[in-house]
Amino acid sequence: MTPRTVLVTGGNRGIGRAIALELAAAGHRVAITSRNGSGPEGVLAVQADVTDAASLDAAFTVVETELGPVEVVVANAGITKDTLLLRMTEADFDDVVATNLGGSFRVVKRASKGMLKARFGRVILISSVVGMLGSAGQVNYASSKSALIGFARSLTRELGGRGITANVVAPGFIESDMTAELPEAQQKDYLGRIPVGRFGSGDDVAKTVLWLASDDAAYISGAVIPVDGGLGMGH
Repeated sequence: MTPRTVLVTGGNRGIGRAIALELAAAGHRVAITSRNGSGPEGVLAVQADVTDAASLDAAFTVVETELGPVEVVVANAGITKDTLLLRMTEADFDDVVATNLGGSFRVVKRASKGMLKARFGRVILISSVVGMLGSAGQVNYASSKSALIGFARSLTRELGGRGITANVVAPGFIESDMTAELPEAQQKDYLGRIPVGRFGSGDDVAKTVLWLASDDAAYISGAVIPVDGGLGMGH
């Protein structure tokens, strides 16, 4: 494995935190962004809001100074504002798209400057099984997550000849505080849809990201990799 400088957005909790810790444990130089500037031990935490290009630029400057040019970017930061379509406000829709899709655009655009200069880069976009399967009450979220596929494939065609790959990881039901609080009957219903018979973990997603960031995945680009226990059957 070649140690790389990695930036994970939204790396202070959940899947992003698991990704950051896995990459750091493998020997990469890892930085994370969070809105409050906090993060797990062993990584560089910088404050940034992915809806604000200026704050991202400032965060990149800190990371580049401390760890070197960003070679791997993991666009993970995201939000939900779930409600049925007829109850969904324009702000509900726009805010989710601005964070999940717009945030990915801003961070990848900033990262690509250094990647083009180095003629090397790994772009990894964290989507969701919902982006392909759909989900009632998540028109905004599903739209933002499915759009990442077109983003990665367009980026592959645009920058693939410069040593830069772009791939999408689509997690399914992942163990979290939220899933733990679901009623037992609802948990059983969700589990019944998953062929492997369990929820995924943040580590399941993190190990997939680790592989995509590695030298072994150099010929993989424009791919959508489901980490969902067979729920979407590859979509």
